[in-house]
Amino acid sequence: MSPPETIDTAVGSYAPDFELPGIDSQVHHLSRYLQRFRAIGVVSMCNHCPYVGLYIERLKSIQREFAPVGFTLVGMNGNDSQSNPRESFEDMKAFAIDQELNFPYLWDPTQDVTKSFGVSKTPTVFLIDGDGVVRYKGQIDDNAQQLESVQEHYFKNAIACFFSGQEIYTRQTEVIGTSLVWRN
Repeated sequence: MSPPETIDTAVGSYAPDFELPGIDSQVHHLSRYLQRFRAIGVVSMCNHCPYVGLYIERLKSIQREFAPVGFTLVGMNGNDSQSNPRESFEDMKAFAIDQELNFPYLWDPTQDVTKSFGVSKTPTVFLIDGDGVVRYKGQIDDNAQQLESVQEHYFKNAIACFFSGQEIYTRQTEVIGTSLVWRN
């Protein structure tokens, strides 16, 4: 099925605010994250994507490395759980426990937030500064298959540049991953 019309949240524009349930039984708001953190990473992910599986340890490592300086990563699942039951809220909880996620994992059951971010594949990452402006959008790095062969750590470098006050030299990359499953 072709994806519905989405809004492309471009680098340099404001990230769409969200209010989504998390697997921790709390409601999560981007605006509240903006009040608490200097930067927020939003990663569009899901339970069954092989690319997410390849990147999950790298994402947890990024969270561990940058949390002490005012960063948090937030996972967001916008896949349709009706056509793919492995994407249900209960399966998200099991996935988070199994993977020992160290960051919030949120559910977008209406897919509205996913559409407003302009996501079409998982994993897609966004670096959002404390003012709500998207500073980086795209891939996590340039080699999902082999960590030791990574030449460019796009997301990690963008975060490091942001926190050191340097210009982010790669602001957007083409995402390689699994296409989202959209509702009918």
